[in-house]
Amino acid sequence: MRWSKRARLFLLMDDHSRFVIHGRWYDNETLRAGQEVLRCGIVRYGLPASLYVDNGSAYSGHQLRLTCAVLGIRLIHTRPRQPQGRGKLERLFRLVREHFLLEAEKAGIATLKELNWRFWAWVESYLNERIHSETHEPPKARYEKAEPRRPEPRLLEQAFAWVDRRRVSKTATISFHGGQYETDPALVGKRVEIRYLPEDLTRLEVFLEGRSHGYAVPRRIGRHVHPKVPKAPPVPKPTGIDYLGAVLRQHDRRRAQGARPINYRDLNRKRESGS
Repeated sequence: MRWSKRARLFLLMDDHSRFVIHGRWYDNETLRAGQEVLRCGIVRYGLPASLYVDNGSAYSGHQLRLTCAVLGIRLIHTRPRQPQGRGKLERLFRLVREHFLLEAEKAGIATLKELNWRFWAWVESYLNERIHSETHEPPKARYEKAEPRRPEPRLLEQAFAWVDRRRVSKTATISFHGGQYETDPALVGKRVEIRYLPEDLTRLEVFLEGRSHGYAVPRRIGRHVHPKVPKAPPVPKPTGIDYLGAVLRQHDRRRAQGARPINYRDLNRKRESGS
């Protein structure tokens, strides 16, 4: 790859079908990056019954626990130094390394955005469509046999909101990340809870003892986005190209000829020419 930053992959996989729900590369490993991948997966494919994650910092914050509690998802952390239960994901990451990264490095990728576009094309056309060696079914076909649970949009927004606390000043304002916001005058002197989406600090909903007092009115905006929000590329869209046939044909040819890599640049040229 032609850029120097280290990329980190967040992946969601359905345990029963081995279907990759969502995945995205980031240049940093943060709680919000993990939450964003989970949110995108839920929007596309519905709510999981449980979420099984490791003990990394991206999965250990109280915000993720709150998200799962609001949506009724059972959050399970792996036990330290006990690898049991992580085998399926470890095999998946090994597959990513051996069948995607190896070829992507040879092809040359200039940006994180391009890496995500290439990766999701590979997931859609190969990883989720191949016959799995253990289930003997394509992951996508096996996953689609189940009926997804869809959350209400308002509940989804509440689930991924972050929570903080502030004291309301004598002028009925609160300060937050360099900004100043007007609140209900009845809250003067009270310690209130504010709920917000970290991607949009212009909308802070104010709560006292669990009761909403509406949205604070921005008087001065210090930041529009929380500093812990990663700069992520847009979610890749379905390609509409027969990547499965192209990837599988080149993959079989590579195995037959010894070491010929999948040429992702050629695939891109075919996409642009419409062939």
